[in-house]
Amino acid sequence: MHMLNLGILAHVDAGKTSLTERLLHTVGITDEIGSVDAGSTRTDTLALERRRGITIKSAVVSFAIGDTTVNLIDTPGHPDFIAEVERVLGVLDGAVLVVSAVEGVQAQTRVLMRTLQRLRIPTLLFVNKIDRPGARHEGVLRQIGDRLTPAAVPTGTTGALGTPGAWFRPGLGMEALEVLADHDEELLAAYVEGGTAFAEAGAAGAARGATGAVRDEAGAGPGARDAGRAVDLRDRRGRAEAGGVSHDALRAALIARTRQALVHPVYFGSAITGAGVDALIAGVRELLPPADGDPEGPVSGSVFKIERGPAGEKVAYARMFSGTLRTRDRVPFSHTRQEGRVTAISVFDQGADVRADAVPAGRIARLWGLTGIRIGDAIGEPRTAYERFFAPPTLETVVVPGPGVDGRKLHLALAQLAEQDPLIDLRHDEVRQETAVSLYGEVQKEVIEATLAEEFGLVVSFRETTTICIERPSGSGAAVEFNKKDPNPFLATVGLRVDPAPAGSGVDFRLEVELGAMPYAFFKAVEDTVRETLGQGLHGWQVTDCTVTMTHSGYSPRQSHAHQGFDKSMSSTGADFRGVTPLVLIEALRRAGTVVYEPMHRFRLEAPADTLGALLPVLAALRAVPRTTGTRGAACLLEGTVPAGRVHGLEQRLPGLTGGEGELESAFDHYAPVAQGVVPERPRTDHNPLNRKEYLLNVTRRVGG
Repeated sequence: MHMLNLGILAHVDAGKTSLTERLLHTVGITDEIGSVDAGSTRTDTLALERRRGITIKSAVVSFAIGDTTVNLIDTPGHPDFIAEVERVLGVLDGAVLVVSAVEGVQAQTRVLMRTLQRLRIPTLLFVNKIDRPGARHEGVLRQIGDRLTPAAVPTGTTGALGTPGAWFRPGLGMEALEVLADHDEELLAAYVEGGTAFAEAGAAGAARGATGAVRDEAGAGPGARDAGRAVDLRDRRGRAEAGGVSHDALRAALIARTRQALVHPVYFGSAITGAGVDALIAGVRELLPPADGDPEGPVSGSVFKIERGPAGEKVAYARMFSGTLRTRDRVPFSHTRQEGRVTAISVFDQGADVRADAVPAGRIARLWGLTGIRIGDAIGEPRTAYERFFAPPTLETVVVPGPGVDGRKLHLALAQLAEQDPLIDLRHDEVRQETAVSLYGEVQKEVIEATLAEEFGLVVSFRETTTICIERPSGSGAAVEFNKKDPNPFLATVGLRVDPAPAGSGVDFRLEVELGAMPYAFFKAVEDTVRETLGQGLHGWQVTDCTVTMTHSGYSPRQSHAHQGFDKSMSSTGADFRGVTPLVLIEALRRAGTVVYEPMHRFRLEAPADTLGALLPVLAALRAVPRTTGTRGAACLLEGTVPAGRVHGLEQRLPGLTGGEGELESAFDHYAPVAQGVVPERPRTDHNPLNRKEYLLNVTRRVGG
């Protein structure tokens, strides 16, 4: 039995969850097809998901296609929940990216496709909603080629588009050969040798296919329709063989290149009527690679989801890449290397979640007992470091407890939500007794509010959403505090130099002192504290893209009295290094200077050309900068950059400015220096090393020197 871990991804409202429901019905898992509108879908289990009609959390369901067991993971389509998609991508063997035949390629479609290609995840494209008015075939194929990938392989023809009788006929033709020939030398040679004959046969086959399509649309009976389909397939097979390429060779090339993520087969169909779904299921089984991994190898897995059970217990969803994990096994986690004991396991099988004694390589399981585990952790031997595929949240807001809401209960509830979504990134201010959360957008804020009310009984509101900026050093700066020299009250010598680094490089910690000059634990305390302190720079924002080098070190060796009692007052401890490091680092940052950068989105705006005059002043007021302009028939196309904090305002104003005909795509692009107005400051939530006296009072309860 082969295993395949399959992700279903799409822009919101492309019909991704409806397709999941149709797949489950077609393979016999469900007797009735769940409806998003009716709130009866199998994978949207949260009450909030059913009420809103959108997927918020990823969900797993299993079914069999022949000798292949598929673990299907339904993911959110709304960009506010892109973090859920990110966590799933690292555990997939293949994916189906859903595109709407009416709306075509949309903003999130492009973001997802770029990421799937970057990760080299074999991907099929399913163009859904061919039964809807306005559905297109050639137009969507052109969009896919222009805006997603030129390596899209058409796998059949359609007819009766925009009607309940819309159909899809599988078959590989001239277009498929042309795309595959670009990625297969043997096919290319055969194509060049037999190209003329292939083109002539293709023209004749196209004419016969068009006649068959007319018969179908005129209402031919089932027998005639099947006969037409058989003729169509024979025509296509003959066309390929006429070009010197057998149908089997073409199919073999399609399988090989799809599994290498070099080409992407395109299917058309409808999740509502079921058109094209059988062909898609066959493609999933035949074209996507099965899960690999040695069940006898060392245990290695990855956690992509955390949830709480009915009794509040932590449940981890993990994909096993190697070995076999059994109940009562003790396994380490990657983020702390602490161990936990697996107390129970369940696996997904034929639409159910069933208890098991073990989970082998290739499967996905739910694990109990690992209380300290987090999303992104490796179980057992680390396979790869947890990667970030999408930009982090660029917005934040303060959660305001409603009347009578206990602050401690609220903080605990938010901590549990952050457990399931670490990018919420709680920031608790002890002085102001406030908790801020990071966000991708306003819909996510509404979902957090509803979740706190429904699951925890806590009524909250939010302050105005603000933009999350970053700081980068503008130059180099160094500082040092010496052991036993005023005004340093800590028994530690620490010297640090801060240097700018290339954008996107993060933080690098280096040593210019001998590693053996003092106990390793003290070096580790300095590095950990440096990374923690850089969470709040001179203006309160996270400092990134820099190199911090330790230039000085020193300590007081362990001192003891006659009876070998440890004298803490005369001996250095890790606390001394953790205490002095923020003072040294902030002083080095002061001397280096920092620049505050705000997140910028790239945008693509299409609107009627006669609305351009009204759009441009609004874009200027929102600090959006069009870089390119163009026309497409009666529409104008603007592409450029806009501050992330202004995107929501643009989305709100666009319908009124364009008579409801404007289309806006936006996605994070880069950080740019804050160029206008006062540099934004973020309230500090640490002991404020910017103020030495306040810091020492908070840390040591006395003023050094």
